[in-house]
Amino acid sequence: MSTRAAPVERSGWIEFAAVLLFAVAFFRIIEAIAYFEKSHKLNDLAGGFFSNHSWGWGAWDLCIAVLAIFAGLSLLKGGGFGRVIAYIWAIIAIVNSFMIIDIAPWFAVSTMVLAGFVVYGLAMNPEPGEGL
Repeated sequence: MSTRAAPVERSGWIEFAAVLLFAVAFFRIIEAIAYFEKSHKLNDLAGGFFSNHSWGWGAWDLCIAVLAIFAGLSLLKGGGFGRVIAYIWAIIAIVNSFMIIDIAPWFAVSTMVLAGFVVYGLAMNPEPGEGL
């Protein structure tokens, strides 16, 4: 007689969070390239955290993108590392949004909402052994 346990069913929120992380990473990479080019299409961030150093904003966006990619890949594989990194990414994305909310309010609010969806997706699906 076989005593295999039934596979644990996850809802789609984990996959949704991973897809959101990939989407945000893609747009952050494009934005970082624009910062490195000092594009005329950028917002004036002279009053922001990195002052008028567009390379600083580009490096910051690349860091956020790399975190999002690693977290998304790990989430799709079912790793706990991705959960931790995704929570850290959400915190960084929300802090970044507060740093630029007076410069680009729509971008900041939309980033906060996406980070909130990622946190919700992770929180609603505890890992096996957590909770009740």
